[in-house]
Amino acid sequence: MNWSVFDLHCDTALALLGQDLKPAGMLRSNNGHIDLERAGKLDGYAQCFAIFTYPGFSEGYGRPVTEVFDAALENLHRELMKNQDSIVKADTPEQIRKNAQNGKMSAILTLEGPAGIGYDPSRLEHLRKIGLRISTLGWNEQNVLSGSNQTGGGLTDLGREYVRECQRLGILLDVSHLSDEGFWDVMEMTQAPVIASHSNSRAVCNHPRNLTDEMFRAICETGGTVGINLYSAFLGEGKTTLDTVCDHIFHFLELNPEGNCISLGGDLDGCDSLPAGFTGIDSYNLLAEHMLRRGVGEKTIRNIYWNNAMGVMERAVCNNEK
Repeated sequence: MNWSVFDLHCDTALALLGQDLKPAGMLRSNNGHIDLERAGKLDGYAQCFAIFTYPGFSEGYGRPVTEVFDAALENLHRELMKNQDSIVKADTPEQIRKNAQNGKMSAILTLEGPAGIGYDPSRLEHLRKIGLRISTLGWNEQNVLSGSNQTGGGLTDLGREYVRECQRLGILLDVSHLSDEGFWDVMEMTQAPVIASHSNSRAVCNHPRNLTDEMFRAICETGGTVGINLYSAFLGEGKTTLDTVCDHIFHFLELNPEGNCISLGGDLDGCDSLPAGFTGIDSYNLLAEHMLRRGVGEKTIRNIYWNNAMGVMERAVCNNEK
């Protein structure tokens, strides 16, 4: 059986860019985790493409981090234009549904780490106009908005302004990579659904990038969702398998029996180790079949694979219109 997949996070945009900031691969077919040929094996496909930046890029690329951001965004747009017979940019659930009805995949623009926009909340309005729907507050660095899971430290005044501006514009605030203190600062002030686009259960795998049970429940209470991350380091110690992925899903289902707060956020093209049996975007079909064998109902799988991500996008739009 083939399944429709709505994945909340990948790093394919940066993977398609070379160190010289010139194209280094094609979205249609490549050796990474995601390409359109393999995605075509799914019943339907909506992918959040993150433009990832952090301050260290200025040394790694030998260019200002803002130039890396601009190059990655331009290259992603170029690839989408070249492949508009297969995939079309979307920023609303209505557009995603229309694309699916027309037999096309959907690409949603997101931001992982606002270093590339100078951590500047005033830049968000323009990005929203060109389709931005999700933003984190940083990556693993301490920055002018907040501390991270690696550094600790809560939101700054500018960080609070950034949260307010995201939510005013209907941009979903993504707490993946955030510090515990920053997470709870967001929860105290949020006026809209909050997501963790690519985070797992800390109870199953004790890593600071993962969520405690209390954090997961808090996200659910906002009407948000959590995307299951497929990076082995966030799944467990040693060899990880599809069963390890299911362990995180089952734990979240214990906390959320309706299964309406769990989604996919594979971190594909952003990690160097995946669970055995998972090789790329088309492997989501294998994971779904494994979940069925483990006893997850088909309706719950469809919610995790598609409906929950669609739902949180709809709620964020509604919040922006209030």
